[in-house]
Amino acid sequence: MQAPVANDKVRSLTLIQLTLAIACGAIIANVYYAQPLVGLISASLKLPNTSTGLLVTLPLAGYGIGLLTIVPLGDIFENRRLALTLIGAEMLLTLTLSVTSWAPAYLLVAFLMGLVASTVQLLVPYITYLVPEEARGRAVGKVVSGVMLGIMLARPVSSLIAEAWSWREVFRGGAVLMAAAIIALRLVLPARRPVHPPTYQKLLCSLGQLFLGTEVLRRRGIYQGALFGAFSVFWTAVPLWLSGPKFGLTQHGIAWVALAGVAGAIAPPFAGRIADRGLTQPGTVAAMLLASGSFIFSDLASGHSTLSLVLVVTTAIVLDFAVSANLVLSQRVIYSLGAEQRSRLNGLFMATFFAGGAIGSAASGFAFARFGWDGVSVLGMALPLAALAYFATERRDSASDYKGTSIL
Repeated sequence: MQAPVANDKVRSLTLIQLTLAIACGAIIANVYYAQPLVGLISASLKLPNTSTGLLVTLPLAGYGIGLLTIVPLGDIFENRRLALTLIGAEMLLTLTLSVTSWAPAYLLVAFLMGLVASTVQLLVPYITYLVPEEARGRAVGKVVSGVMLGIMLARPVSSLIAEAWSWREVFRGGAVLMAAAIIALRLVLPARRPVHPPTYQKLLCSLGQLFLGTEVLRRRGIYQGALFGAFSVFWTAVPLWLSGPKFGLTQHGIAWVALAGVAGAIAPPFAGRIADRGLTQPGTVAAMLLASGSFIFSDLASGHSTLSLVLVVTTAIVLDFAVSANLVLSQRVIYSLGAEQRSRLNGLFMATFFAGGAIGSAASGFAFARFGWDGVSVLGMALPLAALAYFATERRDSASDYKGTSIL
């Protein structure tokens, strides 16, 4: 009788992992749908050209704030009910975006949608409560694959849908996916209630102390911030480069290039296995070198040829692979620091590397405007190499010191 019971448990965990991966991808995609559609949306809302950047910035800003204010709630409230409530709010907000015609209302709703979309980082560590520690890396890798696919697919999918129908249909589809996520998660997720939860005030007050008192959290956040910064450097500038005179691609062509780059999302399961084998440090070095070296392919592209596009896509795939792999390696370490503060640790980690992405995106626009793609490439190479230099200062025995500070 033991074998059937064990098999049922394995099947149940597999179903939970798959559901979490798909749900997380759908949730995070809502934040990125608008990025290639700013021209269409701003024209529809009659938004001034000087304010079009807010269409992208406000959802991302909301998401970043949510990482520090909403994700830590997982250490207080029953996790399944909290997640379903927040996804329900995201569904209503996404649907509201699809019908709003007044620019100020759209911007406010977009900010709030990004805020509750941070729920995805409440769901990613959920699987770590259900699997043994020796399998935690592989489990996290499978869920993170869904997150990365959601981010990478959001841009090309929204472009193609908007071209076929309208930008409003993109958000209507996002609302439908949120409704499906609520049903699926309600059916497969077990309840998870924190033991001895702190008050919200104490929880927020503990964030600074937790960040300053946990070296591995700071380091892993900075490592991933540098790699995600390189990721943002590339994806901020490459649409401008591809649509320029060197390549002359249309929005449709850029969407297909972005879609091809999704192949890099295969990294998380491999990274999870590496982490479970105790090879996190060499895996981190490999990810940093891959991220930096990926820009070499784009430097070889001469434009107006199939080979040049293949080289740009290769850069996208290798870079996405490296960033996704290092994310899993870092989260595997952080999720080992303590279940009672896992939501806070994850929120702080995500907020740290999210800041790196925001800085990379801003710097990329400046570099492309001043120095063209050569400046973008140098910046993209430099960020992972800077992280590698910082990694070199880490004690080789620090893996045994990766213990979180118990604040509450």
